Amino acid sequence: MSSSKLDCNYMRTREPLVSILIPAFNAEKWISETIRSALAQTWVRKEVIVVDDGSTDRTAEIAESFWREGVTVVRKHNEGAAATRNKALSLSRGEYVQWLDADDLLAPDKIALQLGVTGPRDQRVLLSSAWGTFAYRPKRAKFIATGLWRDQSPSEWLIQKMSGNCYMQTATWLTHRALAESAGAWDTRLLGDDDGEYFCRVLLASEGVKFVRDSKVYYRNIPSVRLSHIGTSDRKMEAMLVSMKLHIQYLRSLDDTERARNACLTYLSNWSNSFYPYRPDIIRELSVIAHELGGALTIPPVGGKYEYGWLRSLLGAHAAKQVQFGLSYTKARLVCALDKGLSMFSGRGIA
Repeated sequence: MSSSKLDCNYMRTREPLVSILIPAFNAEKWISETIRSALAQTWVRKEVIVVDDGSTDRTAEIAESFWREGVTVVRKHNEGAAATRNKALSLSRGEYVQWLDADDLLAPDKIALQLGVTGPRDQRVLLSSAWGTFAYRPKRAKFIATGLWRDQSPSEWLIQKMSGNCYMQTATWLTHRALAESAGAWDTRLLGDDDGEYFCRVLLASEGVKFVRDSKVYYRNIPSVRLSHIGTSDRKMEAMLVSMKLHIQYLRSLDDTERARNACLTYLSNWSNSFYPYRPDIIRELSVIAHELGGALTIPPVGGKYEYGWLRSLLGAHAAKQVQFGLSYTKARLVCALDKGLSMFSGRGIA
């Protein structure tokens, strides 16, 4: 073997191994595209692990068809997203962790671009990327920047998130294992905002966020009853309350200025509509927290001031909320159906 090949192999072994972890449940429609986007990463040293959370469709079978490409697939009984992610992390060996939901996609250079801005002393830097939403045609994804799309300290990032009602999609993060170990396990009590709460803890363990604008994630937004949709589920509302309390606790542990407390108040008000009018007990609890922060809880009107306000006056808050969701869902389904039809002619590739 030539010395140049030896040097090349040596350099590759010096590059950090990245674990791409895919928790999956009943994702047979999308899992192939997702795995292919993981395998297509230009970063050479990677492992791809799929953990099937007791799917009742062909998700695990389809994932196992990629065994020749080195994809590891583990099946387990259904426990939920957080427990599935914990299992995936326990199986991984990488120095960096890339989470990827079973219906989302990574741009081919997503990981390489993020690791291109790091150095050996950057273990405590949390890497994020741009992300856009799509249904069937990722090349038509909409990338809409928010206040989180920049380098920030942990406290500033949390203030921007909670005051601006914005978030980063799970796959945007590239996390050094040292940060993941410091953050601890995913919280299995949480049913919808488990990723939001988890990355708050990762943030607390970090020195700050490094945003890599050219690195991209494609978040599939199909109108269905997603895990994150709270609806009228008591379990999901109670889990969301736990997550909200933890968000406030995390921010105030870093910054308890008036600006930070105002961000917490805005956060409470923005999310209070998830509980109103179904759970007056939770609304009362949010009001107590708001009072402790030095303010008062403001519940946004169901349906907004104008668009569905007349429905609220005519039918009441409960019925107006159901109608609003039904109309929004129907509109999204129609847009999605059109996009699916157009994808048959233009293809579903990223580029």
